[in-house]
Amino acid sequence: MSISILTTIYLLLGSNLGDRRALMQSGITLIGEWVGEITQVSSLYETAPWGGIEQSAYLNQVVEVVTDLAPEEVLRIVLDIEHELGRVRYERWGARHLDIDLLYYGALQMDTARLTVPHPRLHERRFALIPLTEIAPEFVHPIFQKTNTALLAFCTDECEVSLFEI
Repeated sequence: MSISILTTIYLLLGSNLGDRRALMQSGITLIGEWVGEITQVSSLYETAPWGGIEQSAYLNQVVEVVTDLAPEEVLRIVLDIEHELGRVRYERWGARHLDIDLLYYGALQMDTARLTVPHPRLHERRFALIPLTEIAPEFVHPIFQKTNTALLAFCTDECEVSLFEI
């Protein structure tokens, strides 16, 4: 007999190439089919690029998913989704059709060669914290022991993030 443990995870999607909105929606659809049940979706936000590379603005969105997959399996699947939707990795923080980051895997803390959760730069990025705080304001970061709302309040990132007008 196998018992599946369900875990709530938070994924950040970002796109700044092609039909950004359609790519984001396709990513969310595949996450729902391959990763688990999507229980919440943030608004879409348009954000300035992060990391100092000249490129187009991003659309960003966070989804809350309930899954029975292990963290490494979630990573493998989101990388497959990125590839399926046209992602080619040219440079770190470079332009992309779709990027999916695992922000939280429940309250799990792990740091391996392939995966670190919670996401190691989450607290430094308004483009992740704003949509995350919209859907999970009271979720507590397992390392810093602060809510997403508190992390956002203390975030020093000055990149512009605005609600995307459809």
